[in-house]
Amino acid sequence: MAPTLRERILAFVNTHPGRTDREITNEVCGRGKLQQLVNQECRRLQGQCLLVRRKRGDGLIGNYPAAAVPSPSIPPPRPVADATDDSDPGSEEIIKLSLDRWLRDQGWETEIAWDKSRGIDIRATRGGRRWVIEVKGEGSSQPMRVNFFLHALGESLQRMDDPAAMYSIALPDLPQFRALWARLPALAKTRTGLTALFVRRDGKVLPEAAVTYSLITGFRPVV
Repeated sequence: MAPTLRERILAFVNTHPGRTDREITNEVCGRGKLQQLVNQECRRLQGQCLLVRRKRGDGLIGNYPAAAVPSPSIPPPRPVADATDDSDPGSEEIIKLSLDRWLRDQGWETEIAWDKSRGIDIRATRGGRRWVIEVKGEGSSQPMRVNFFLHALGESLQRMDDPAAMYSIALPDLPQFRALWARLPALAKTRTGLTALFVRRDGKVLPEAAVTYSLITGFRPVV
């Protein structure tokens, strides 16, 4: 079995400490490849204290094996309650990463708004088709998840400027998000053509039946 990206990054950093995300991408993935996947994986490894990211002498962020850095330089693990960044499998960034992999496996080309950048969260294209996806993370409370859900709906509606495109919201696969989506009237879903994707904490993407139908038969235009 071929080594995973995580394994390749750790092996490379162990033999070439201090390399930037761009330098790792060039060597591990290929020169000129997008570095977002490497950036996300390095951040996740840092969150697990397997890798240390710090500024080099030239001001760029280098990646170092944790064992090669004196222990005071290694940040202590944060409590689970504070794990809201890329080290948390329920964070928005990790969900974007899972969706990016899932889409690319199906032949889509993706543009991702990483690191909470403004604009469309995920813009995917394949064979002249366009898919716009608004992504939200788990949140830390039920009221926050309701706000996330409503914000995802509002953002999606504001993005609907292409009658031939497909529009979806992507949410963590939690009972509360499932229930919120189920309570949205069927007429609203039909009129807008909006669909949902649910992402488990292990990274598996679970499209609802309407998404699967649209991918097989072609996009349903927004009415």
